[in-house]
Amino acid sequence: MSKSVIVKWFLESLIGLAGGLVLLTVAGALALANDVFIMDGPDVVGVKSGALAWTLMGLCGLAMLVIISAALAQFVAWIGAVLNTASLPSKTWFVVLLVVGLLNLVFIANLVYVIAGPDGARVVPSSEVPPLARTPNGYQDAAPTARRAHVGASAGQGN
Repeated sequence: MSKSVIVKWFLESLIGLAGGLVLLTVAGALALANDVFIMDGPDVVGVKSGALAWTLMGLCGLAMLVIISAALAQFVAWIGAVLNTASLPSKTWFVVLLVVGLLNLVFIANLVYVIAGPDGARVVPSSEVPPLARTPNGYQDAAPTARRAHVGASAGQGN
């Protein structure tokens, strides 16, 4: 998973988290304002049945589903960041992301990686890339290849 994909997952999960929190807040405030809850002091002891109550409870359920999905997307982005940094020659980023995430600070680990983390996608050094040779049909790989031995080339002649 490249860093751009990890950043995309991270940012989209933040948008989902914000949207879920806004929806939950608005639905909860509307429920309180319209006396949907039966209150005993500060405690909710029941819900008045009705179309508005069921609609607002459905919106609260949807908001919680969106928030949980955003949290899972954050976790996937963290796993991607950890796996992406595992291929780096220096294991500092890998260890830091792993430890911070295991300390239940996945959001902070993702935020640090998105802001300053390296992309662990393997870049082939130019010394490992074989040169291209010009041929009549275009360019082809000029890396040394094993030559085939022509076994039996003379076996069909004169035996």
